[in-house]
Amino acid sequence: MRIRPAQADDEAALRACAEAAHARYVPRMGRRPAPMDADFAGLIAAGAVHVASGRDGTVEGFVAFYPQDDAMLLESVAVLPDAAGQGRGRALIGHCEQAARAAGLGAVRLYTNEAMVENLALYPRLGYIETGRRVEDGFRRVYFEKRLG
Repeated sequence: MRIRPAQADDEAALRACAEAAHARYVPRMGRRPAPMDADFAGLIAAGAVHVASGRDGTVEGFVAFYPQDDAMLLESVAVLPDAAGQGRGRALIGHCEQAARAAGLGAVRLYTNEAMVENLALYPRLGYIETGRRVEDGFRRVYFEKRLG
């Protein structure tokens, strides 16, 4: 697996990955999760998306992040279901953390939906601390932060 910046011609693959990775949450949430409708063209143009590609160069997952205030905001992370469970998600989150350190930022912040119970279990195992819960744009979000040392 290789992690590289996303290019404009990756947009369709990113959309497909977001759709496939988040489809299971639609019935739980009663609506499409926000990452399914992200402005991928804008995020790519801003240099905010990095992709995990397989040996053949195909997109297997992605992470979107950018500096916000004094931290890196991990906007979204997704891995194709066929590639899940092989460490790609953790590697993409680690890539975001490395970028935050390189930018001199002291933390990574993220949010997930309370219906995404897998994420609620994963992020604490990766060192993230829950910092709050609130409803935004109709989504019941759970906020996390990881201080970087």
